Amino acid sequence: MLPGDDRAIRRVLLVCMAAGATTLLDQAVLNIAIPSMRHSLGAGAADIQWIVAGYSLAFGVALVPGGSLGDLHGRKWLFIAGIAVFLLAGVAAATGGGPGIVIGARLVQGAAAGLVNSQVIATVQDAFHGLDRGRALGLYAMTGGVAAALGPPLGGALVAGLGPEAGWRYCLLLSAPCAVLTLVLAARWLPPPRRTARDSRLDVLGLALACGCTLTLMVPFIRTPDSGGQALLWAAGVAVLACAFTVHQRLRVRGGRVPLVHPALASSKPYLLGTAVAMAQFGSSIAASLVLTVFLQDGLGLSALLTAAVSLPAAIAMGVSSALAWRLVRRIGPRTVNIGLAIGICAALGGAVAAFLAPPAALPVLLAVTQLLSGAAGGLSVSPNQTQVLQHAPAEDAGVGGGILQMAQRIAAAVCLSAVSAVYLHSASGSSGGSGPRAAYAFASCVCAGLLAVALVLSRLRGVTAAPRSPRPEFPTLRSPRDDRHHDDRSPQER
Repeated sequence: MLPGDDRAIRRVLLVCMAAGATTLLDQAVLNIAIPSMRHSLGAGAADIQWIVAGYSLAFGVALVPGGSLGDLHGRKWLFIAGIAVFLLAGVAAATGGGPGIVIGARLVQGAAAGLVNSQVIATVQDAFHGLDRGRALGLYAMTGGVAAALGPPLGGALVAGLGPEAGWRYCLLLSAPCAVLTLVLAARWLPPPRRTARDSRLDVLGLALACGCTLTLMVPFIRTPDSGGQALLWAAGVAVLACAFTVHQRLRVRGGRVPLVHPALASSKPYLLGTAVAMAQFGSSIAASLVLTVFLQDGLGLSALLTAAVSLPAAIAMGVSSALAWRLVRRIGPRTVNIGLAIGICAALGGAVAAFLAPPAALPVLLAVTQLLSGAAGGLSVSPNQTQVLQHAPAEDAGVGGGILQMAQRIAAAVCLSAVSAVYLHSASGSSGGSGPRAAYAFASCVCAGLLAVALVLSRLRGVTAAPRSPRPEFPTLRSPRDDRHHDDRSPQER
């Protein structure tokens, strides 16, 4: 049952869930079609890397500007524009005749998806309060997570049924019907645009510095630098832009102007630690999914359809556990996230042990079991952690707060995809005999388990820092009248 007492609010949540499913399905469905796409387009390794990772790059860059624009000008028309551009760019990518066209279309599509998702998180925060907000965010995370987990099975079925040449194109078109439905529902059910930010002036310089820092941080992990000197230059660029952004934000506060990042976000340890937890968990999940797909197809020689069957239990478990996670949160509170992360660590280590020791015939079945556990772990950790993080975002900065959280996850995805896939490929090429890919998958799974262990430590530390305290920090010069109306909209369980 959907949260909320008002039918109109429930319809808003349905639109948000549809948007999450549409944008995340599009990214997840493509991984399994990479081999056929590479052959069909005659694309090189760099082209494929940009097709896959460019979507996340543009997605991450668009999140904070999209959230800020939504706070300033309202969310409905930005949402509709983003879905429309997403749909058109998806059609262009699916019908592209060369790698350049597909790369360009995927970049545009990723930016549109970022614009949409930054409105989604803020819309949920605007519409729901207390325990209902947690349930709504949980349903949104469940929808996106299930869509992401269903991507490989659906992609595998399309490639197997339609053939390699047409299969990858239909994978890119799979989200088009969802986008059309989302567009229609958004036009009918989303509330009229309403500005929530106190200051109507856009922090253009802050946005430019934030986007530049995001690009400078992500690009080296998508296209690896040719030398150590180039890597140092990229790192120096990140440091300079980050320092410039920090100084600019402080100057705006001293001048009495509203900064891009509200001081309540920058000074909130629970928000920062929760965002770090989300980064480690999301990066580990995305990297593990890609490495599993490559291992099953290239390492074990399974077909796209059998690879999809191994991945399917994760989608089922993710949906069930996400739907039930809020009940566990009511009983034990934030420890739900810790339990989910612990299960995820066990699943990753179980996959590593199976890759080392299991006989070839039993390995796909055992990996399907570990995927079941991994999906259950994601359902227990993703949406409860997201709810805990966003409760520290001020109402007038809901779009930026949600945008920063998702941008951090996209940065983590780019970094972890590059690092974990490099571990797998290096180990597979450096090992001799038939056990090479299996040992490589085991090493990569251990890296993913390590990332989840870091997330678990940060989550426990967040629990210590989030001891009973005042609901929100007070910043008199930046407060909005909405702060007085919703001074503390959390439920007793959340407190």
